[in-house]
Amino acid sequence: MAAIETSNLTKQYGDTIALQAFDLTVERGEIFGFLGPNGAGKSTMIDILLDFVRPTDGEAEITGHDPQQFPRKVRRDLGVLPDDYGLYDSLTGREHIELAVSLNDSGEDPEAVLARVGLADAGDEAAGSYSKGMSQRLAFGMALIGDPDVLVLDEPTSGIDPNGVQDIREIIREEADRGTTVFFSTHILEQVEAVCDRVGIIDDGELVAVDTIDGLRDRFDSRSMLSLSVDTTPIDLELGDIDGVSAVEIAEGRVEVRLTDADAKSTVIARVEASGASVTDIEIEEASLGDLFARLTAEEADA
Repeated sequence: MAAIETSNLTKQYGDTIALQAFDLTVERGEIFGFLGPNGAGKSTMIDILLDFVRPTDGEAEITGHDPQQFPRKVRRDLGVLPDDYGLYDSLTGREHIELAVSLNDSGEDPEAVLARVGLADAGDEAAGSYSKGMSQRLAFGMALIGDPDVLVLDEPTSGIDPNGVQDIREIIREEADRGTTVFFSTHILEQVEAVCDRVGIIDDGELVAVDTIDGLRDRFDSRSMLSLSVDTTPIDLELGDIDGVSAVEIAEGRVEVRLTDADAKSTVIARVEASGASVTDIEIEEASLGDLFARLTAEEADA
């Protein structure tokens, strides 16, 4: 059974289509990144999963249950960190965690939860005095209460310093390792690239791609760029006939080759050296998720 599944999910506001025939399956235990430009439909998708918004057509399920028909069951299965969460200024961090423990009827130790999200020394402080990053950590800690089957996170690292970002990544991986499905929406592409098993890219209400990051690179024939520094510029060097090579550029003291298969690297280097040039340095640059995202959304706009 999938953790999250939608079929022909559509949401229309008047003449505006926020989601169009949206088909998506997120497997149990998967870390799934949900990306898209502002206004693409990310928030609408999350709101439907949480039953804050009802679809115009189609279906959505969380752990096999429709949020409209089984809202309490779905809420028990979910841990949610919304983008627009609110905290009680007068309550301490510990009191927030205690409240979440009580509402979820769980037996978790508030001190352990605070320590896990990096707030062990701030549990007695009022949330109104917290920085943005501390508030984000606290809201994340509350989402973890009750051992949810699915974590829905909207911009989970917003306002958090680099060390804190690494902490959040580690917690996300720990949750996935124990079987929790993590579905998070973000505009920070590096976060998705660092932690996600798969990525879904939405643009103008349509799901334009779902794949691993390596799969997206393969799709665009841009898996990596191999740059070789050479002591002399090769003459009459032919590399285009090598399987796994899609483009070649030879300049003064440099040979650049775009690879669609990493196994072609050794063949390319051997042929360059057989031409009489010595390779003095090797650099490999993989296409970033940002590059792939830009190409996908530009392609969708052109279409």
